[in-house]
Amino acid sequence: MPNWLLPENIADVLPSEARKIEELRRVLLDNFRLYGYEMVMPPLLEYIESLLSGAGQDMDLRTFKLVDQLSGRTMGVRADMTTQVARIDAHLLNRASVTRLCYAGSVLHTRPSGLHATREPIQIGAEIYGHAGLEADAEIQELVLASLALANISEVRLDLCHVGVLRSLLESDPLAKKHESSLFALLESKDLPALEQISQDFNPVVRQALLELPRLYGDVTVIERARQVLPSLAGIATALDELDYLVKLAGNAKVTIDLADLRGYHYHSGVMFNAFVPGLPNAVARGGRYDHVGEAFGRARPATGFSLDLRELARLMPSAERKDAILAPWSQDPALRQKINELRQSGEVVIQSLPGHESEQDEFDCNRAVAFDGSQWIIKSVG
Repeated sequence: MPNWLLPENIADVLPSEARKIEELRRVLLDNFRLYGYEMVMPPLLEYIESLLSGAGQDMDLRTFKLVDQLSGRTMGVRADMTTQVARIDAHLLNRASVTRLCYAGSVLHTRPSGLHATREPIQIGAEIYGHAGLEADAEIQELVLASLALANISEVRLDLCHVGVLRSLLESDPLAKKHESSLFALLESKDLPALEQISQDFNPVVRQALLELPRLYGDVTVIERARQVLPSLAGIATALDELDYLVKLAGNAKVTIDLADLRGYHYHSGVMFNAFVPGLPNAVARGGRYDHVGEAFGRARPATGFSLDLRELARLMPSAERKDAILAPWSQDPALRQKINELRQSGEVVIQSLPGHESEQDEFDCNRAVAFDGSQWIIKSVG
């Protein structure tokens, strides 16, 4: 095998694509800052006990593991940064007030998360800690849509769900609760025949509700349909009210409701959402409420947030245009050096052409040049 080949679903990012990703990263982080989010930088590696605390079995399977040669303990390469940021909020910052944190960095997956997905996403996200009200969920939803708008994506479908619906049903029937893991898998795959079989001995009201969940998918009218066909349990009523509240704040996004879309069910504690855009088979952004993750770090805090993959988002954007630049000759003339420094300090890209390579600036459009007019160095247009 050639020694330059990379593992499956791992790829280099070349200059034009890297520029798109980096410029998008800067724009999004700057926008997070305008909302009051502070940036943190969690480590790439952690002891596995900390890294996977509260993250669920799915994250365990997605995490690369290795042995720390200093301590002999098992470490993991982060597959998601959300639990790391929750640890920072709970254990290091330890604030009593509302805390807004954001982050950006590479994560690594043992397997790709979807069709054509990379195993090394560049994850960027934002989290709010310390407020249990829907106002925090609404801000995160607004931030997701604003982030996609900054990437020049206007057609967004926001797919909403709520873990409170299924949990309320299971809590009302101990027998159904015993089959929670199986029911979760069957609902997610919308396997009605298997769902009918496993629920034969359940409470009839709960059984009928479970069989209705896979059909409760569609536009926002699903919320009213759910009120009619699901039992009158307090947890279900609260969940549907919360979904209705967020639907009304979704702006121009197309909103769909899927009460059987339970990805992240074991991790989340309230509203969950996925954002889909044309051109990508997978959700471009995911998020929701996860109030219990901080418990593993000794401090449960209300929490909600979202994350997205910059590499996937950048793929949807048009190819980056070549950046304007100024071509300067190679010379040790102090006056030329001063001129180049002044131009760079003003924000111009100035490329000194090395001898014999005067026309090899592939990523830049050198439409101007520094030239000597006999008395001083000047800028002239290049036709």
